[in-house]
Amino acid sequence: MDKSRRPKMDFAVLGRALSYITRKYKLRLFVVILCLLISTASSVGANLYLQTLIDDYIIPLVGETNPTYILLARAVATMGSIYMVGVISNFLSSRLMVKVSEGTLKDIRDEMFVKMQKLPIKYFDTHSHGDIMSRYTNDTDTLSQMISQSIPQMFSVVTTIVVIFIAMVVTNIYLTLVVILFLGIILLTSKFMTSRSGKYFAKQQESVGKLNGYIEEMINGQKVVKVFCYEDRAKKRFDELNEELSQNVYNANKYVNCIGPVNGNLGNTLYAVLAMVGGILAVQKIGNVSVGLIVAFLQLSKTFIRPINEISRQLNSIVMAIAGAKRIFEFMDEEPEKDDGYVTLVNVKEENGKLVETKERTKHWAWKYPHKDGSIEYINLEGYIEFDNVDFGYEENKTVLHDISLYAKPRSKDCFCWCNRSWKDYNYKLIKSFL
Repeated sequence: MDKSRRPKMDFAVLGRALSYITRKYKLRLFVVILCLLISTASSVGANLYLQTLIDDYIIPLVGETNPTYILLARAVATMGSIYMVGVISNFLSSRLMVKVSEGTLKDIRDEMFVKMQKLPIKYFDTHSHGDIMSRYTNDTDTLSQMISQSIPQMFSVVTTIVVIFIAMVVTNIYLTLVVILFLGIILLTSKFMTSRSGKYFAKQQESVGKLNGYIEEMINGQKVVKVFCYEDRAKKRFDELNEELSQNVYNANKYVNCIGPVNGNLGNTLYAVLAMVGGILAVQKIGNVSVGLIVAFLQLSKTFIRPINEISRQLNSIVMAIAGAKRIFEFMDEEPEKDDGYVTLVNVKEENGKLVETKERTKHWAWKYPHKDGSIEYINLEGYIEFDNVDFGYEENKTVLHDISLYAKPRSKDCFCWCNRSWKDYNYKLIKSFL
């Protein structure tokens, strides 16, 4: 695969997305991080305490005639308390992140809607309504998943890996070397699979927007489709867009969906290899390996390998979310419509023979015309409107009106329009432009 075409993590887009979180939710984010740290510490602490539970409380009871289980019950209760702290911490972090993610997405949607009101009509003529709607729905959904799940999971995973690796090194260096060997195999496998699917996540979001846009256009223009017998061509175009989306989704997920099972089986293999190596070390009395140490290390290895699998999955979710966020920010960065005029239309009422501006709805309008000397003149909204030989189009090379002339008389709702070209020629070009 060409390296230049491989997906890259756009940290500028990611940083901009994360800036929405830090604007209003710094305190909640701090609490979430604290809860995740406590959860990681409780998981590692429980795994390490397992060695003490077996070596100091279970094995001494083996072979006793009248064993006393009071100390063992206390040790089990202590271990249960450690796990309970982790459960509570995970619950709090999840609840808080849901509030943070939904609040952030609300802010983004509000900003998008405000920006939409400022865009020129040209933008809506050159972009399908379905594609714009897709930015509000599908793209924000991927961003929501990244904020509520992927980012907290990534932080938890990285913290867990670092802490557990240190714990494994302290527990037994020989068994840790075995874990490092398998870790290299797992990372190479994950890299091989993700490098072949990441670019399709961005294409997937684009395809969703195209398909939604086409469906929306066909629904709104169904009468025109029926009148001009456009059904077969519409279906053919829909099949093309649907096939494009299907292929991009397939290519994006065909490798990613295999990462979990493949790495899971590698983890199970590691589990068996560690049990065998640990047994050999215990028999040969190398490194003070006990039964409790082997069991504790096996649990540490499982807790260590599981986050490695999670990294690959969450990285792909983040890449997809960045693709959606990029489309959202492209929408937000569009140039707003500029108002270069200096004459405004206002409500007026007549006092002492003069027009006076008012905020009341008087059904009497006037043009508010400011002069250079600072004076303001109000001119009644009454006049003759005329377009003479006008060509019009939002896109430079795509005009939809050709040589149109029209006029409307004062105080009249009737508008007279004609085309300087033959009606057949104008009608053909108009319909062709629409379709």
